[in-house]
Amino acid sequence: MDPLPKELYEIICCPDDKGDLKYTKDKKGLECKKCKFVFPIKEGVPILLPKSMQKK
Repeated sequence: MDPLPKELYEIICCPDDKGDLKYTKDKKGLECKKCKFVFPIKEGVPILLPKSMQKK
């Protein structure tokens, strides 16, 4: 089972370059197909802050 509802997964995109997102292999994050940045999914919520605002 996917961590996000299908309706949400279909409309979200990378906040930096608007690229499509795909699940990481472990489904604990979303990877941008353009810039390859991985956005974490925490407690079922994708953390889609721009790269510059993410904690390293």
